[in-house]
Amino acid sequence: MPWPFDRQFMQLALAAGLVVGLCAPLIGTFLVQKRLSLLGDGIGHVAFAGVAGGVFLGIWPVWSALVVAVGAALGIERLRSRGKAPGDLALALFFYSGLAAGVVLLSLAHGLDANLFGYLFGSILTVAPGDVVLVVVIGAFVVGVIALLGRALFGVVLDEEAARVAGLPVDGLNALLATMAAVVVVASMRVVGVLLVAALMVLPVATAQLVARSFASSLRWAAAVGMSSVVVGLAAARVWNLAPGGTIVLVTAAIFAVASLTAGRRRRIEIADVAPGVDAGEG
Repeated sequence: MPWPFDRQFMQLALAAGLVVGLCAPLIGTFLVQKRLSLLGDGIGHVAFAGVAGGVFLGIWPVWSALVVAVGAALGIERLRSRGKAPGDLALALFFYSGLAAGVVLLSLAHGLDANLFGYLFGSILTVAPGDVVLVVVIGAFVVGVIALLGRALFGVVLDEEAARVAGLPVDGLNALLATMAAVVVVASMRVVGVLLVAALMVLPVATAQLVARSFASSLRWAAAVGMSSVVVGLAAARVWNLAPGGTIVLVTAAIFAVASLTAGRRRRIEIADVAPGVDAGEG
């Protein structure tokens, strides 16, 4: 591959990043529609406790984080769906509990080592071929589920009561969506880190909503923005020796800023065309 992806470590990083850049916004589109934009952030902090637990127990942190994240996602969904706590309160309960548990487990494991630091902020340039295979398998699972059940999932996130009347298994689909969100968060740990993964799930969706005309179009735009951010972010990180995870997120934020400015300018032009005698900046 051409520079800056001529080295194997960059190619592995690109492969893992593209899969995450595709899957995180796809799941994020459903979460934003469901008004659970911060679910990824909450699960990420719980996954941090899972990583710390893995370090403390001496097992591979990815597996412990996956178990804890899926359990937390299902717990949040159960509290929300049963009406025992609003969505934001359920997130807060797991958010702070996970963070506190991670701190306690770290103290028992005698502090933060370099490997754990990579899970927090991402270490995409150190991914191994086995990590890429795992990420690709997770990505294939997420894309396959959305391809098969995308319409049903959209019906549930749009209006749960109408979906129940239509005979859809609302509880099962909500649990499936929460589980996929947790799996994507864990897969994204090595790319952008658990502290930044929510940005990759939400910012591309925010950009897509500025330009898309439908939910299906939002899915495509969000995926395109996510994958493009990974390519540009990795290239910029190598050129200027920057932190790859943070750079990818900053590129995503920059794309949103440009799209927001462009959308605002286009709206002012449309208003001026409809009412030539009215200042487009008024109202």
